[in-house]
Amino acid sequence: MRTKQAGSSMEKISLNMYDKYIKGIMEISQAITSDRYLEDILKLVVMVVAKVTGVDICSLWLIEEDKKGKQARLRATQAIDTDYVKDRVLNMNEGVVGFIASTNKPLIVEDVLKEPKFKEKDMARRLGLVSMLGVPLHVKEDRVIGVLDCFTLNPHKFSNAEINLITTVANQAAIAIENTNLIVRTKIIEEELEKRKIVEKAKEILMAKKGLSSEKSFRWMQKKSMDTRKSMKEIAEAIIIAQDI
Repeated sequence: MRTKQAGSSMEKISLNMYDKYIKGIMEISQAITSDRYLEDILKLVVMVVAKVTGVDICSLWLIEEDKKGKQARLRATQAIDTDYVKDRVLNMNEGVVGFIASTNKPLIVEDVLKEPKFKEKDMARRLGLVSMLGVPLHVKEDRVIGVLDCFTLNPHKFSNAEINLITTVANQAAIAIENTNLIVRTKIIEEELEKRKIVEKAKEILMAKKGLSSEKSFRWMQKKSMDTRKSMKEIAEAIIIAQDI
């Protein structure tokens, strides 16, 4: 990152950064109300942060939960190194990402090679990573959904303005991600309800035409679905269409 100079030069850089800051926040804000897919929003976030702050690598991790528990998965970065962009997963008690997600607090590291919490030191040496700032993504004060981390290739002391910017973008990103997930969940629920309505209607037709019970009608459609390798919805729709003809 460029070294900030005193006097008028510093003022110009500050004003320029403020202008980029506003434009960056606007881009993220627009994504919140757009119909973009989640992957597009995640890519937009890391690109905006890297562009506005001038950091060399920006990455976004999301918290996933399954039967084994919670873990953080790398979902977006503007880095192009093949080792960096590969599918990477960390436990909640592993690395700086796990630390930030678990404590729900920003973390500033002057030199990642000297930081015990930073586990991927071999990659850091190869890529030349030095300083880092990581902030949590949370939609509520106590619920972290991810981590946004930024790296520089030269020693860098993150200013309060940079910390505030990245934290604000992280908060905006969290809202966008939550909204997108909510929309997806709503669509899935709507599709499932629609499927059930169609299947129920098809069952009623089979019960009336074939004299089958509700359970046997459902099993008949299941077998037809397996035999034809078509979904239950497709089988039900075919029954309804045949009835209407």
